[in-house]
Amino acid sequence: MERRELLKMIALATGSVFIGGELLLSGCKNSPALGGSTFSEDDIKFLDEVGETILPKTNTPGAKDAAIGSFMTLMVNDCYTPEDQKVFHAGIAQLNEACNKMHSKDFMSATAEQRASLLTSLDKEAREVASSKKKEEPNHYFTMMKQLTLFGFFTSKPGATEVLRHVAVPGKFDGAYPYKKGDRAWAE
Repeated sequence: MERRELLKMIALATGSVFIGGELLLSGCKNSPALGGSTFSEDDIKFLDEVGETILPKTNTPGAKDAAIGSFMTLMVNDCYTPEDQKVFHAGIAQLNEACNKMHSKDFMSATAEQRASLLTSLDKEAREVASSKKKEEPNHYFTMMKQLTLFGFFTSKPGATEVLRHVAVPGKFDGAYPYKKGDRAWAE
């Protein structure tokens, strides 16, 4: 085999690898969010306020300190089914409508007490729906918001380090560890 023939064969082989790889990747496009709906900045602020009403700032951080609105939007877009995404998106409007019905003002302009009473009534409604719904039916929108608020807060840095007790170094499991009344729970 001559040197020229070898170089032509190498060029042909490597060229086809580059062209073939490009051809394979041409079908890989970034797909939009699952539900096709996106969250606006106003939606994120709204969800921050809902989260802050569920877990308000006291002498410990609140849900806003954990950027709970951004967390909720990320989880809904990346992890929820399209059906659950629709329920969640519609739930934002439904929560605002419920506040208008109950207090004659939208959620963002309601007082902390009005927000708390609204969310308490929605929590009661969500529990009633959960007890009577079939397994294949979607959850109540407020159940989703509350679960995401709690999960997002207690897995965030402020929630895990300032509210729960957190040790960054893993240790052994001790099922008989002494507990004193009033101790904070442990974060992993």
